[in-house]
Amino acid sequence: MKAEIITIGDELLIGQVVDTNSAFIATKLNEAGIHVCQITSVSDNREHIMEALDNAKERADIILMTGGLGPTNDDITKNTLCEYFKVGLRFDAEAYKDVEFVFKIRGREVTEINRKQAEIPENSIALRNKNGTAPGMWFDVNGKVYVSMPGVPYEMKALMEDEVIPRLQKRFTLPIIVHKNVLTIGIGESFLAEKIAAWEASLAKDNIKLAYLPSVGMVRLRLSSSGDDAKILTQKTEKKIEELKTIVGEFIFGYDNDTLEGVIGAMLKERKQTISTAESCTGGYISHLITSIAGSSDYYVGSVITYSYEIKTLELNVSADLLNIKGAVSQEVVEQMASEVRRKFKTDYSIAVSGIAGPSGGTPEKPVGLVWVAIATPERVFSKKFQFANNRLRNIQMTSNAALNLLRKEILADKS
Repeated sequence: MKAEIITIGDELLIGQVVDTNSAFIATKLNEAGIHVCQITSVSDNREHIMEALDNAKERADIILMTGGLGPTNDDITKNTLCEYFKVGLRFDAEAYKDVEFVFKIRGREVTEINRKQAEIPENSIALRNKNGTAPGMWFDVNGKVYVSMPGVPYEMKALMEDEVIPRLQKRFTLPIIVHKNVLTIGIGESFLAEKIAAWEASLAKDNIKLAYLPSVGMVRLRLSSSGDDAKILTQKTEKKIEELKTIVGEFIFGYDNDTLEGVIGAMLKERKQTISTAESCTGGYISHLITSIAGSSDYYVGSVITYSYEIKTLELNVSADLLNIKGAVSQEVVEQMASEVRRKFKTDYSIAVSGIAGPSGGTPEKPVGLVWVAIATPERVFSKKFQFANNRLRNIQMTSNAALNLLRKEILADKS
């Protein structure tokens, strides 16, 4: 079963709005066993929309559209669909109840222009939009299903989950698709591929497909299989993952929707241990990652952002002489930062980072991308040097992930 997604709106084509709708829709379709064969973005233009629909019906069984359903003159999707299917508009009483409800909770009267939002093409079924005034529309024409939804993300998401996916599951016989994501860190994509080459080749006999999905400092391995028995598919996939763990287990930090900071938080919470941070080149990004996890107050105590030499000395007692001799980006300074922030906040662990994020500020001896990361524990303080590239944001992200991964491995090695 194939689907195509069409997003409509001039704002998408000029870069004013980033199209996140397609990613969400594609994810939900894939989970339901529907293959997305193409994603197309078109302007608020009658000819462009009609051409996109003509092309999509040649490729796909299901065509899902978002955008252009508002009450203003530039929202032309509904009228274009009427022209495309050669039908008129009809007033839908149930859709109007949703419009009335939205205006009632806002303390406003329904205007004539908003009343028209309850008008839908004669050959469509209204999909109840409980979060807005524009209903979704379902068309079943010549064996093809067309769905038009608002472009507002939270309205579209509710319609996809509450209306569209359940209707598609009733309308079509869909296969079961099982995905499992294995999350790795600390090994590049090409090195990982080389290590698991034989294992990857063995997936074919179980009809499992593998995709490499690299991100900043990490590689996600997605195993996918399809069939009619979810239990058997899951068992086969889990068996292959157990084999994978014997090959590259040291680089695996989680699965599916896990995050590095979430995994670390769970370990600290289970052990009733705490963490603090001292950040220089990352400017608080590590703290941001840690505190993005709900409940992080159970284990995260606080941070000191010691960007200047003066603050390193005042807040963390880093020796001024040491800073002048070795420089802030050095093993000696970062280890002292880690030791002192752990003492200052009385935590079990601490992270400290200092580096040259770039794109300027480097020297031949200390080039842009040079970073030192230190971890302090009750038993020891240790550090590791990294050499990243010259992209500032990427260096901050790489440093933060590298630091968190060093902490993760230390916690795992700590038998106390």
